[in-house]
Amino acid sequence: MKEKISYCMNKTTLFIVPTPIGNLRDITLRAIDVLNAVDLIVCEDTRHTLKLLNHYGIKKPLVSCEKFSEARRSQKILAHLQRGKNIALVSDAGTPMISDPGTLLLGQARKVGVRIEALPGPCAFVTALSASGFTGPIRFIGFFPRKKTLIDQALMRMRFCPEITIFYESPKRIFSTLQALHKTLDEREICLAREITKFYEDYIVAPVGEMLAKWEGTEMKGECTVLVKGQAELPESEENLEEKVRSLRQKGYAKRDILKILMEFTGLTRNELYKLLLRVDSSIDRTCR
Repeated sequence: MKEKISYCMNKTTLFIVPTPIGNLRDITLRAIDVLNAVDLIVCEDTRHTLKLLNHYGIKKPLVSCEKFSEARRSQKILAHLQRGKNIALVSDAGTPMISDPGTLLLGQARKVGVRIEALPGPCAFVTALSASGFTGPIRFIGFFPRKKTLIDQALMRMRFCPEITIFYESPKRIFSTLQALHKTLDEREICLAREITKFYEDYIVAPVGEMLAKWEGTEMKGECTVLVKGQAELPESEENLEEKVRSLRQKGYAKRDILKILMEFTGLTRNELYKLLLRVDSSIDRTCR
């Protein structure tokens, strides 16, 4: 390990260093070596990172670079790299740039020829996936959207998406998000992971409705990771597809949003799907008369 660190320090390097999600023992020996060897550590919250460094007896200068200051701070950090300083980039928890700041800094460092080295380590959604028992292709979408239009698009995509969809959610918003999932996905099976690596760590796998009934009225603590199983089978017949389009139209989804999602997952052309939408709308109109 010492030889590896020594070699890296012969070239200016920006290290991407994962840190524990909650349990301070969840850090690799290599990560500790790098944090001890670099000239500077870039973090989100210096107070948070300082707790980790103090735990392992590491004393290094810290520079804060969170999402609101990244554009402004990245130029100063880049100047340190251009002067030959080796820097470690960490987030408050887990692997940097998985829904955390740092992408702008990394892109600028790469443009000027700075060596990038990423260390493997803790990641909440990977940990939750391994505990869920769900298998197959995945889609990680970061934090669940907050704007209604983006929420509707995310939910509609999940309705037809064959991949497992994974996202983060705050404890204050988890129940409203579960309600939205239930409304759109009915009794699709999901996994709710909370307090990962901490004392109250829990992984619950159940249909959405059962999950709501279990937790409604209780106070959820800790950031949540949610995994939604993919659509088991895509529509095989026009009749089946028409029924799904009818359901989405009755839920108030716009034609353009339905077209966008169905084109991606059915392989049908825009014209074919638009004709289907017109038939469904005509059928709904006749029913309402």
